[in-house]
Amino acid sequence: MSDTIFHKILAGEIPCAKIYEDDNLFSFMDAFPQSKGHSLIIPKCFATDLLDADPASLQHIINFSQKLARAQKQALQADGIRVVQYNGEAAGQSVFYYHMHLIPMWAGKTLGSHGKGAADLAELRDTADAIRAALTN
Repeated sequence: MSDTIFHKILAGEIPCAKIYEDDNLFSFMDAFPQSKGHSLIIPKCFATDLLDADPASLQHIINFSQKLARAQKQALQADGIRVVQYNGEAAGQSVFYYHMHLIPMWAGKTLGSHGKGAADLAELRDTADAIRAALTN
């Protein structure tokens, strides 16, 4: 399968609010965020899900997820970060390209519904800029 939305984002066919990129992974803002700063991390080497992913790629993603979570907390003053990952349709996976969600959380605030209308790309890019700046600190 090479026609997922994530393939198209990596190919530059669909615009996104990029946070970070290296030789192994790509991180960007979720276009349908559940909270401000809801971010995704995907490997550049395609894998359908966790069970299909290369262990070295997973290790790189986990290491980066810690850095990204710290940057989200700093940039957005989040009280916590929810890390979510689905494997298979029965588990709730809807894009069949391995990805990890990092969702900033605030005490007393409930999450929005995922997929209920796209966020404004300019606002997503502003948030991505703030998170990216915190990554370098």
